[in-house]
Amino acid sequence: MNAIERYFGIDGQNTTIKTEVLAGITTFLTMAYIIFVNPNILADAGMDRGAVFVATCLAAAIGCFIMGIYARLPVALAPGMGLNAFFTYGVVLGMGYSWQTALGAVFLSGCIFILLSLFKIREWVINAIPNSLKQGIVAGIGAFLAFIALKSSGVIIANEATFVSLGDLTQFSPMMAALGFFLIIGLVYRNIPGAVTIGILGVTLIGVVIGEVPFAGVLSIPPSVAPTLLQLDIVGAFDVAMISVIFAFLFVDLFDTSGTLIGVTSKGGLVDKDGNIPNLDKALLADSTATVAGSLLGTSSTTSFVESTAGVAAGGRTGLMAVTVGVLFLLSMFFAPLAGMIPAYATAGAIFYVSVLMLYTLKDIDWEDLTEAAPVAVVLLMTPLTYSIADGISLGFITYTAVKMLTGKFQQVSSAVWILTLILLAKIVFL
Repeated sequence: MNAIERYFGIDGQNTTIKTEVLAGITTFLTMAYIIFVNPNILADAGMDRGAVFVATCLAAAIGCFIMGIYARLPVALAPGMGLNAFFTYGVVLGMGYSWQTALGAVFLSGCIFILLSLFKIREWVINAIPNSLKQGIVAGIGAFLAFIALKSSGVIIANEATFVSLGDLTQFSPMMAALGFFLIIGLVYRNIPGAVTIGILGVTLIGVVIGEVPFAGVLSIPPSVAPTLLQLDIVGAFDVAMISVIFAFLFVDLFDTSGTLIGVTSKGGLVDKDGNIPNLDKALLADSTATVAGSLLGTSSTTSFVESTAGVAAGGRTGLMAVTVGVLFLLSMFFAPLAGMIPAYATAGAIFYVSVLMLYTLKDIDWEDLTEAAPVAVVLLMTPLTYSIADGISLGFITYTAVKMLTGKFQQVSSAVWILTLILLAKIVFL
């Protein structure tokens, strides 16, 4: 025990091994929904649900172990929401690429992230992107997730005249999706640990009781990961049209990770007096390495989860918290039958809840400045309407540069934004 305390610096952080373990359990409960949601989303891309379930657990465990043992920070990782939706509905179903090629794009984005971390270019990249665009991208992904949740549950349906319209809300699927969403909101408001997971399992249980969902058991030997293991197509991801896709995976992961690290470490009082995050480079390397590992196993980008703040609020201050979460993800592999029973309408409420959380960034937008507000509105609206995070980001960058030029504020456009705008504009024009 003394060796563990010394390695993780538990005494120096005024915590205990028991506190760190309990904080890890709390964090896991708040993010365990990903082991049910991620296989459902990636299965729509044609991937084997059981293999993705195992890949999700393994990628999360690897990320948590690297973050906990190497970076020694109380931050848990798992395949990210939004990134998995973009993978399936944007790249595979939207652009027509195979899921193997999409995994190749995830792999390349992870490799680029590693290089940015190793050569300390991350700060330059993040600082070069305007805050309004960063916030707009998060909100746009939130709107994209909301659209997916509403569509998958039948709350909205196709309409020849208007493209979409309200579905029949008296049908079982939309009713259960709504119930799940309301249940999650109520539980979260009351600070119930594992609210999202409880909501998903509660709706699934209703489906089982009334015979809508066949009971398949709870525990079993983990399914084989062979159907997705090392199946990525890296060569196919080098297609010119995939440039914006790789950028999208990279940017979203980069912004998400940076924001999460800042939020979690600040809440835990781990930043120094200058606002610097301890072991930041190691933390970024842990995140990017987990993304590469996840692509090899067969899942979309792995990223730091903001739900880690729940564990920090419970007293977690060291990497032992993250290691605890990693162990719990490994144990979760034995719950494959339970994960396989989760219907789309049970996860729809959870996805819609996550989308609500992501829309919070809109509060920080300067809506009085049209040159800042217009690009955000473009990203927010075009991401779900084009069914593509990549297209939303592209149009947001182009709009930002255009309005700044036309209003005489071209000095506010950094060289990095100029370069990205020209690349993304060329893709739209020529590809």
